[in-house]
Amino acid sequence: MTIQKANSSDLEEVLRLQVLAYQSEARMVGSASIQPLRETLDELHAQFDRGVVLKAQDDDGVIIGSVRGYEQDGTLYIGKLMVRPDRQNGGIGSKLLESIEALYSSCRYELFTSELSEKNLTFYQRRGYRPFDERVMQGGLRFVYLEKHVHPNQEYTAG
Repeated sequence: MTIQKANSSDLEEVLRLQVLAYQSEARMVGSASIQPLRETLDELHAQFDRGVVLKAQDDDGVIIGSVRGYEQDGTLYIGKLMVRPDRQNGGIGSKLLESIEALYSSCRYELFTSELSEKNLTFYQRRGYRPFDERVMQGGLRFVYLEKHVHPNQEYTAG
């Protein structure tokens, strides 16, 4: 397996992976209308142009995982960490998260997940992320926002 920056020509395959990977999330929240399943290729291209998209590929060149992010004001906003359902629990997600963190010298990393995603919450907390906010979205779905600092003793304070 290799992890590298995706090219714009990879984005269709990343979007197909996203639809596959977020099926379990849709079942968990009871709605197939969640944003990752509605995202368009144009929206993904806009995210690609704003920041970085990483891909994990198997030895045959098939994309089996991806993560994206962008930096703003000293914070790397990480989104859509995903791994093919049949390849989960093999360390791919951890390697993708470590790789995107390594690309940026930000003092702070931020991401979010649904409070229903206990597996994801545990995954992020094991990697040093700590909850700092919760937001209720339309339909009552609650998101937990997590942060991690490069310097563990550094506290983030909103300006």
